[in-house]
Amino acid sequence: MAGLFDKQAKDYLESRPTYPASWFSMLASLTANHQLAWDVGAGNGQASVSIAEHYDRVIATDTSKEQLELAQKHPKVKYALTAPVLTDEELCSIVGEEGSVDLVTVAMAVHWFDLETFYSQVKRVLRKPGGVIAVWGYLNPSVSPAVDALYKDFFESTMPYWNPKISRDTGRCLSPSSRCWKMGRVHRGIPWKRQRCRDKCHWMNIWDCSNLGLQ
Repeated sequence: MAGLFDKQAKDYLESRPTYPASWFSMLASLTANHQLAWDVGAGNGQASVSIAEHYDRVIATDTSKEQLELAQKHPKVKYALTAPVLTDEELCSIVGEEGSVDLVTVAMAVHWFDLETFYSQVKRVLRKPGGVIAVWGYLNPSVSPAVDALYKDFFESTMPYWNPKISRDTGRCLSPSSRCWKMGRVHRGIPWKRQRCRDKCHWMNIWDCSNLGLQ
C-alpha cells in the first residue's frame, strides 16, 4: 500500500476530503474512557488530529514514511512508521498493552489490511469493557445528473486496475466474528464551487487504481 501513496503524498494531503467534527464527537461519546486512541492507516493524520480533540493520547500508525512526514502536528498525536503487519512485541511497544486502548479508528484504509491479523490485534488491545473500534469510508458523491454520470464513467474506467484481492466495500471488511452494528451514514454537504470541483478531480487522480492505470 505505502508505495502507491508515497509519490503523491503532498497531493493526497491537499485534496483528500475531510470528515465532519460531529463524527468524532459521536465516536467519543461511545467510549467511557478517553485516555488512548489508535488511528490505524493514519496517512497524513487527517483523522488523527480530530480524534486528539477528544482523547488524551493518539497513536497514529502508517506504512508510508512520506505520508507521515507531511502529517499534521498535534501535541497529543504520536506518529509511528510501521510494517504492514505488527508483531505482538511491536503492538505492545508502539500502541499499548493489552486492554489499554479506548478507541481504534480506521479511516478509509481497512481494505488494505490483513483483516484476520488486524482484528485479532484490535481485540487484544481494546479496553474491556468499553473499547470501541470504528471503521469508515466514503460514499460516492452525488452532485448533478451530468456530473454524476462523468464520475461513474471515470470510476468504471479504473476497475481493471484495482487489486482483485482488495475489497472497496468497507462493510465487507468488518470482522465477521465481532458484534457490529450500523450507526447510519454521516452526510456532509460540500459546496461544489469551481475550486472544490478541481480539488475533487485532483483527488480522483491520486487514487491508487488511477496511478496504476497511468503507469
